[in-house]
Amino acid sequence: MRGGFFCAAVVLLTFSFALVPPAKAAPPRAGNKKAVAEKSAVQDFRSKHFKIYTDLPPVEARALLGRLEKMLTLIAKYWGRPPRGIIECCVVDDLAQWPQELISKMEPEGLAKIREGAGVCLSTKVSRGKQFRSKSRVYAVAKGDVPLHEAVHAYCHQTFGRAGPRWYAECMAEMGHYWEEGAKGVNVPPQVIRFLRSSKPRPLESLIDNEEKTGGSWEDYCWWWMLGHLMDNNPNYYAQYRAFGRMVLAGKQITFQDVFGPRAKELDFELRFFRQNLQNGYRVDLCSWDWKQKFTDRPAANRAMTVSVLADRGWQPSGLTVTANASYGFEAEGTWRTGEKSDPVDADGAADGRGRLVGVLMKDYQLGEEFELGKSGSFTAPADGDLYLRCRVPWKEIADSSGKISVQMKLK
Repeated sequence: MRGGFFCAAVVLLTFSFALVPPAKAAPPRAGNKKAVAEKSAVQDFRSKHFKIYTDLPPVEARALLGRLEKMLTLIAKYWGRPPRGIIECCVVDDLAQWPQELISKMEPEGLAKIREGAGVCLSTKVSRGKQFRSKSRVYAVAKGDVPLHEAVHAYCHQTFGRAGPRWYAECMAEMGHYWEEGAKGVNVPPQVIRFLRSSKPRPLESLIDNEEKTGGSWEDYCWWWMLGHLMDNNPNYYAQYRAFGRMVLAGKQITFQDVFGPRAKELDFELRFFRQNLQNGYRVDLCSWDWKQKFTDRPAANRAMTVSVLADRGWQPSGLTVTANASYGFEAEGTWRTGEKSDPVDADGAADGRGRLVGVLMKDYQLGEEFELGKSGSFTAPADGDLYLRCRVPWKEIADSSGKISVQMKLK
């Protein structure tokens, strides 16, 4: 390896796992002796903002540098602050390939995380005259996106001197290594979606930890990613979420409860709804809930209520609060498309039910079962609640839909 290992007394310690399932440290490779013999020696590779020490082959090492630089550009743009200093990373593909003299130079916390098959960001306060700056060092296994996750923490510490409270720091680190320019849909490994969809829902308050540290289990990181993705993409919360991030990274003493406490019920509901329908391609921005719409259970006598329903949105408020066992008439006019190349259909939808107008009732932040409506007819309310409407399409395909219909409703 050219150059020396990064070493310094640790004053500030942060650690975390990337959003991949936990794994045991990889054993020494033994099958293909020729491949092992041809494997690159441990060396360093440099780019504008990174220096990595690794046993990865040169092609893979340079590809990793490219991904790190791309991610850094995106997160620096997001936070509005250019990166400060070089981020040094020790990235291990196969620890058995590392000479013992290099392993002995690793900081104990970093080596321990590598042996666990994980990663860590270690940060030190460095004196620069009368000022102090943070210097970060990343230790990470080469698998998955562990180096990118830890690099987000390193950027925050070197640029701002902190990463914020744990829930925020890990939300952003998990989101950061999945960011793609202009992409708004969910894009995470399938095992993350399987875990979240199949696990017991966690209430919002269980995810919030205001202590300034990082770290947690793989399961924690799945939940924190989901919370961060929701808050940063949902128009109900993203302005406050981004303002909160700027304040905590500037050192302001402010907590989640200070900013989001008054909206905790709405946020908890939307987090549960997001988890229930989670899939790659899901658009949080298109499936957000309109909490400002007013509802009434007493429409003007003998007059119908009229509402427009967009095909490229999730559940939309009708403005009508229904009463259990009461009968309501409805009539829908207009057409919409359920795909970029699909033919227009009216509110009855296609033969397979795609594009059909459907409804659902909400009461006390709980949803009932979806029920079919269509172009015209009547329905008997199965319970008390506020009526929401949408065009039936798979949740991950809402962005491909277009058009709107006008629906009239009245008590029969």
